[in-house]
Amino acid sequence: MTPIDVEEAIKRMRQPNIRAGDRRPTARLLRVLIANERTDRLALVAAPVVALDHEVIAREIEVEDVGPVTSRERPDVALVGLGESSEHALNLIDKIVREAACPLIVLLHALDPDFVKEASKHGVFAHISDDDVDDWQSSIDIVVRRFAEYHDLHGAFGRRATIERAKGILMERHSIAEDAGFEMLRDRTANRKLIDISAAVVDRYRLLPKHP
Repeated sequence: MTPIDVEEAIKRMRQPNIRAGDRRPTARLLRVLIANERTDRLALVAAPVVALDHEVIAREIEVEDVGPVTSRERPDVALVGLGESSEHALNLIDKIVREAACPLIVLLHALDPDFVKEASKHGVFAHISDDDVDDWQSSIDIVVRRFAEYHDLHGAFGRRATIERAKGILMERHSIAEDAGFEMLRDRTANRKLIDISAAVVDRYRLLPKHP
């Protein structure tokens, strides 16, 4: 994407009859982290992001820097561009995924199916292209929504596992059946959530000696 292409794309985004432009008044402002091994690419990516009324909170190049910045800034979404080295891009992805509770999107200058496949193994949620700047907002909306759904589902599985473990502890300690174990948990939820009671049971069990 050349500077001229960026300027034209930004003008299209700001036109009232453009789909992305029409959506911006009701869309959520996002805090965006951008990473790429090429400094010039950082500037080219930042322009369309700002044109969509989002905030670019960081522009990172070095792998050793992107992790701490991600942890400190807590972005809503991260865009990682594929530069000269796919290894560098994958290392950036690893650092961001390790530190951030946000979706990560790969930005491609040219289609690279092999890299996209490898990046997906590292935790990337989607990829977008320089040639589809007008569709960036729609792609970001979809990715953020899917990430939220994934995060909620992952959390639900974690909560269920904690409840099941607490129930098993009560069954063992009190020599009771599964239904009775669940009822014992539920009876203690007067002003507290079931997951909080279950977590307390599991935590206290960890503190008890293995052999009374």
